[in-house]
Amino acid sequence: MDSKLDFLRSGLVFAGLAMSIAASMAQLAPARTLEELKAEIQERADRKAYPVSRLEAGEVREALANLKSQNRDEWAAAWSMIGDRHLAKAQSLESSDKAAAATAFEHAMEYYMFARFPLEDSPGTFKAYDKAVEAFAGYSRSIVPPIETIKYTYNGKEIVGYLRKPAGVAKPPVVLTIGGLDGRKENSAIRNAGYLKQGIAFLAMDMPGTGQTRILIEPGAEKVYSGALDVLQKRDDIDGNRIAVYGGSWGGHWSARLAYIEKDRIRGAVVQGGPVHGYFQPEWQKKALGTREYLFGLFEASSAVYGVKTLDDFLAYGPKMSLVDAKWLQKPSAPMFLVNGSLDSQIPISDLYVMMRSGSPKEAWINPEGGHMGRMRTLSDQKIFETVVLPWITRQLKDGA
Repeated sequence: MDSKLDFLRSGLVFAGLAMSIAASMAQLAPARTLEELKAEIQERADRKAYPVSRLEAGEVREALANLKSQNRDEWAAAWSMIGDRHLAKAQSLESSDKAAAATAFEHAMEYYMFARFPLEDSPGTFKAYDKAVEAFAGYSRSIVPPIETIKYTYNGKEIVGYLRKPAGVAKPPVVLTIGGLDGRKENSAIRNAGYLKQGIAFLAMDMPGTGQTRILIEPGAEKVYSGALDVLQKRDDIDGNRIAVYGGSWGGHWSARLAYIEKDRIRGAVVQGGPVHGYFQPEWQKKALGTREYLFGLFEASSAVYGVKTLDDFLAYGPKMSLVDAKWLQKPSAPMFLVNGSLDSQIPISDLYVMMRSGSPKEAWINPEGGHMGRMRTLSDQKIFETVVLPWITRQLKDGA
């Protein structure tokens, strides 16, 4: 084990971790019961809402019928069973029908991803993520244009990203996308396809502490993405002078940091629902950790990326990440586009406002009736991407090209 982020891989700590988390959760609002959780998942699946927007409602009903407890390995098994079915179909089609195989691989990946949601914290959930990566590899080799796996080293650790370029564009601009707390780059690499239609390439990456960016969350960790910019600018098939950054949810924190430290290398940064200052304060977290907007496991996922176990340690760790306390906001930055909903119960809307009032001028889109990321029942993540985020990034990368 070479860092405390690796502790979850050891079977010896699962019991101790569970007891620590149970003690912490006793101080917070009660979580959903199994039946409440099932009802909420099915309701979201029926209306194609996060985090089950890409799962089929009938298959969700099947998996939920097999779910008898909230045990993490039982959870992983119920959803992985559906994923296994799609994976077997994909493998049977791969040599005869690439397009159909790609669709089946994608479906398999989505079910495996939900099997490990919101984090990998048991043998079964780790296995589900490994299978999600396997299914994504099948998807990557089955589509046109294909997805290229990018690897580089940061502080002695291998970092992995997925690069996809639009067909017929010799040196496209590129957007570096950084995922959030519970999603993974495999999810976003599929959802980023909209960039290709605009002649824009993308490099999808995990945020620190998740997926295959297994580094500690701490001030300075944003430099892992400076390494990604180095990789992009060394390529002769990418326009290294036209790079933008997108970060969603926790990923928005890293997008904001890059807007400051890499202002001379990027055309702009989208910060969608990203934590800045208020999020990191204990007073906010004591309330936010009990939100019903998040499906389940918010404390577990949030504490894991810090590498801590108890609520007290989690509350003490957060403030060191504040961009206000570190006096970043008065610094000059690349153009920024701030996006969120006024009713966000996970990241306070005040974090967006404090950025707007500080430093270089910024643009913003705020949904007065929206929750986290600006989403609401009648406005999906995909619609916000297509109508709000994508047009802004396209302008930044193509204006004055």
